[in-house]
Amino acid sequence: MQASQPSPSLFDLSGQVALVTGAGRGLGLAIARALADHGAAVWLGGRDATHLQSVANEIGPSARALPFDISDEAAASAAVQRVRAACGRLDILVNAVGQRRREPLDKLPPAALRELLETNLVAAWHLCREAGAVMRQQGHGRLINLTSIAGPIARAGDAAYTTSKGALEAMTRALAAELGAHGITANAIAPGYFATETNAAMVDDPGVAHWLQQRTSLGRWGQPQEIAGAAVFLASPAASYVTGQVIVVDGGYLAHF
Repeated sequence: MQASQPSPSLFDLSGQVALVTGAGRGLGLAIARALADHGAAVWLGGRDATHLQSVANEIGPSARALPFDISDEAAASAAVQRVRAACGRLDILVNAVGQRRREPLDKLPPAALRELLETNLVAAWHLCREAGAVMRQQGHGRLINLTSIAGPIARAGDAAYTTSKGALEAMTRALAAELGAHGITANAIAPGYFATETNAAMVDDPGVAHWLQQRTSLGRWGQPQEIAGAAVFLASPAASYVTGQVIVVDGGYLAHF
């Protein structure tokens, strides 16, 4: 009797090619590292070429630096084509870049809102469109956008960021509706409070730590590596029938009142 062959892991990304923006630090780096750990060839998007190369060296031979500014449409298009030319395909796009500007409505000029929307929404739209064109030809692809718990909920003094992240969530659903027939899924991950470099000042504030202890079910900051599992899932065969969804990774912030 011939021995049965082991079935492939549902989370195996071997042979897959991924582009992760904002991969130099924080949540983008944690996601890039996890995708590489599960077998994907990962291109690291960001603006600091020297830092990206250092990160690529740290991750290993499956990672390559790809410096470009996501707000430069020509550069973003060229980055997608560079990945395609080098690898012959692009299977996974993770849009992990985001900016924040906390100001009351009467203090925030329209120009500032436009700038935030360009980074948090329009740049992601453009990259999804460019990557989606490659994925259509393949008949397969995974689009993953990092939104925020500030998409479904809001607080005073943060209208611009909430607007941009809510729009990104809606865009993700629209992409799922439009691209599903081409074998492309589009999903989002909505992080809560994570101890990243950007939040360093808040992380060091005992008052914030106490507030999170009271406000979240798990009672603490999230660590960047704790976002990675959701991204690996959405990129993997395990999520082949999941599209148009938002996975909230917030330690129970939305569940805890």
